[in-house]
Amino acid sequence: MSALLIAKGLAKGDLSKVAMIDSENGSGDLYAHIGAYNILPISAPFSPEKYISAIKECEDAGMEVIIIDSITHEWDGKGGCLEIHSSMTGNSYTNWASVTPRHQAFINAFLQSKCHIITTVRRKQDYEMNKNDQGKTTVAKVGLKEITREAFEYEETTNLELDIKHNAT
Repeated sequence: MSALLIAKGLAKGDLSKVAMIDSENGSGDLYAHIGAYNILPISAPFSPEKYISAIKECEDAGMEVIIIDSITHEWDGKGGCLEIHSSMTGNSYTNWASVTPRHQAFINAFLQSKCHIITTVRRKQDYEMNKNDQGKTTVAKVGLKEITREAFEYEETTNLELDIKHNAT
């Protein structure tokens, strides 16, 4: 909902110029009361190329703002980068040489877009392993982590983290 409200502002109130690429199984329809925006559903496999094609389709349709809900599937979904990598044979480390350019092409698709792009991402609990005073290893919760490639947030102009009360940091 927050992404739609931001998109509405960027589109000067004209939601007909807003498209949501919905990989969340129809959740884009949940906010129809906000107004008539466009929804482009996508389903597995969530390859980088599928997201790139969806962005291009929205651009070609004359959209001014594109919401990608969510980018998590491109990285950690069925047919996403992690699954592509895990299905490869050979050296795990060198296999990234063929997966990374595909992920980078996805990033470039929204960085080079003529549209405003808003991305959403799922988050999960992150943990850290530490040694206590007795030398035993302990596991500590260290906050939430975005489920996408590390440092993705640096690719964006602005990154907002919403808390449970809808406050943005």
